[in-house]
Parts: sequence; C-alpha cells; structure tokens
Amino acid sequence: MNARLLILTLVPAAVAFQLTAVWAQAPPAPTPSPPAVVAKVLTLDECIAIALEAQPRIQATLADYAAARYRVNQALAPLLPQLTGALSATRSESTFLSTSATTGATTTVQQSRQLGDTFLAQVQLSQLLFDFGKNLAASEASRKLAEVAVEDVELQRQLIALTVKEAYTNLLFALRLIRVQEEAAQRAELNLKSAKGFFEVGTRPKSDVARAEVDVANARVDLIRARNAQRTARVALNTAMAIDVDAPTQIEDNLVFQAVTMDRAQLRADALRQRPEYRQVKLRVQAAEATERQMFRNFFPDISGSGTYGGSQSQLNEQWTLGLTFSWSLFDGGSRIARYQEAKANLEGAKARVKSQELDIIQNLEQAQIAVEEAQERIQAAQALVASAQENFRLAQGRFDAGVGTILDLTDAQLALTQARNTETQALADYRIALARLDRAVGRR
Repeated sequence: MNARLLILTLVPAAVAFQLTAVWAQAPPAPTPSPPAVVAKVLTLDECIAIALEAQPRIQATLADYAAARYRVNQALAPLLPQLTGALSATRSESTFLSTSATTGATTTVQQSRQLGDTFLAQVQLSQLLFDFGKNLAASEASRKLAEVAVEDVELQRQLIALTVKEAYTNLLFALRLIRVQEEAAQRAELNLKSAKGFFEVGTRPKSDVARAEVDVANARVDLIRARNAQRTARVALNTAMAIDVDAPTQIEDNLVFQAVTMDRAQLRADALRQRPEYRQVKLRVQAAEATERQMFRNFFPDISGSGTYGGSQSQLNEQWTLGLTFSWSLFDGGSRIARYQEAKANLEGAKARVKSQELDIIQNLEQAQIAVEEAQERIQAAQALVASAQENFRLAQGRFDAGVGTILDLTDAQLALTQARNTETQALADYRIALARLDRAVGRR
C-alpha cells in the first residue's frame, strides 16, 4: 500500500466521523447569562431547556469532546507527509601546527571560518510509505474514544434533566405542604376561637383552650418548617438551572396523578439502545480492539521515504538527496511484548464491562419500574385516606360544636387529616420523581 492510497483510504472515514454529532462540532461557547425568570411561570420543559443551555457541565463535556477530536487528528498526522525546514551557520576559529615539506620547519597556523562559509539551507520532505497499519489502528482507537466523549455529552444532558425534574418536583411538594399547613393552621385557629367561646359561656373547661392553643403553636411551627423547605427547594432548582439562587422562580404545578402502563420487554430494549453508558462501554471495546491491533503490528517494520533540497555556503550551491528507509526494531527488552499483552488484557476487561453495564442497566430499570408501580398504589391509597380523614374531621367538628365531642377528638381528627394530605402530597411527588427516574433508566431526558 503506497502513501497516496493510504491517505485516500483514511480521508473518507475522517470526513464521515466529522459529520457525526454535528451539533457538538463547534468549540464550547461561553456560558450564557442567566435567563430572566421573574414574573414568568416556568413549565418543566422550560426549566430543563434553561439548564441544558446554561449548565457549565455541558460546556465542560463539549470541551472534552473537542479535545478528543483533536487527538484523532494527532493520530492521523503521521500518515501524512512531513515537511521541515532547516537553516544553520557556524563561525569558528582554530589553531594547528603545520610542517613545511621543503624546509621541515613547524609553524603555527590559525584557521577562521566565517558564517557564510558554513551556511546551509534545506527543506526536507518525508513520507511513511508502509507501516502494516499501525497508525491506522491508532487513529481508529482515537476515533472510537472521541465517540465515547460524544456519548458523555448525552449522559450529562440526561443527568442534568433528571436533576431538574427532581428539584422541580421537590419545589412543588414544598409548595403543596405550605398550603396543607396553612389550612391546618386556619383550622387550629378556628378551633381555638370555638374553645374560647365555649369557655367564656362556661360549657367547656379551660383545658380545652390550652389544648387548642398548643395545636395552634404546633401548626405555626409546621408552617415555618414548610416555608423553609420551600426556600431550600427553590435554591436547589435554581442551582440545577445554573441561574441566580435568589431568583424568585415560579413554576407550573404538575402534581397530578396520571396512571401509566409499562411494557417491560420494550422498556428493556429501549434502555439498552438509548443509555449512553451502554453505548460507551461498547465503543470502548472497539477502541480496545483497535489498540490491540496496533500493539500487534508494532512487531513489524516501517518503510519510509525522504528527500532534501537546499543550498550551502554563501553562494547557496545546490544540494539534494533522496532516500528510502527500512527500519525494524529487532529487540527492545520486551517492551513491545508487554504493551501487546497489556492491550489484550484491556480488551478482555472492556468486554467484561459490557456485560456488567448491561446487568446494571437492567437492575436500574427494574427498580425504577417497581418505584413507579409502588407510587401509583400509594396515591390511590392516600386519596382514599384523605376522603376518610375529611369525613372523620367533619363528624368530629360537628360533635364538638354540638357540645358532645371532646377537644381531643377534634384535634386528633384534625391531625389525621393533615397527615393524610401530607401523605397524598408525598405520594404524588414520589410518583413524579419515580417517572423521572424511569425516563433516566430508559435513556430519555
């Protein structure tokens, strides 16, 4: 295979590779300014879009991909012609003894050489003619590792989307808890007002008022905790979107129950096709195979041609040379054998990691599906619990207002209702997070 044929063989492959993942070709752009979110209700999709645009992790992985592409060019460079230029000139002065042939006298002679006497200018062109595919295998390995970097960009996008979904849901959960605690505080205030009224007319003891005051204090403490949790959740969402943590982000409420059906076999096939981690380990196997081929071909010789053209001395007298080099390292202390054995071991490890990653993906997918199913069942049970707690509170309120129920019955019913609504809200939030994690397990954003 001559040099021209080798280059023509490589160029289409390089071009084809450059056309893959066009969206990641450009150098990483500077991190954009945080978008304005004031006075705007953001949907979940809008929050994810903001995060994918502004998150510095995306820019970092794009830079890593650019570096990987440049390593492909580095691996390809030895197959192309190498052109170098050289200029040299020296000035020297030396002294030596000279004996006259006629008189036999010995005299000291001083010799001086100026820069023009030793000036040399030349251009050298060299081309690797045949190397048994060593550099071709190296460039193939670099190309596969660059494709691994592409998958890492998609992996970061999926992880960022999951983080935003979880933070979005946690903020909604905190807002819902605030509403639940505000309603509980209002009910506690009404109960305290009723207890004071009954005490003033002498139909209820002072202990009922004290118990109602305790319930009001507890409700206020729970409300303070809920508001602090809401502020923490908003900071987490703003951080996930890479915007100012103090931005008053407003989001659309999507904590509603919509049952989903899952085809386990289809989800498993989708996960193995779409998860970037699985594609990465398979690409690493291909890179390891190319590296193993390269290490094996290092046992064979290299054939290269070279030529120089230039001039020497002040008149630039023309000089040119042509050469053909056949080089073969016969013994290097076992270094090549060790590198080849290392490459084989790396290949075996890469193959084993494919199976390991497949098992991890399947386990992750099954756990995500179980979590979704559990959350669906919990929502249905919690909704029934809320209905029962509401009816129990209504009856307890009626008995207390009629003077036949105790304050303990009323506060217990109120606490049960608050807890039931908290349980329902928690189940809805867990369901949304479980769906987000299922999307991640399948390889969707």
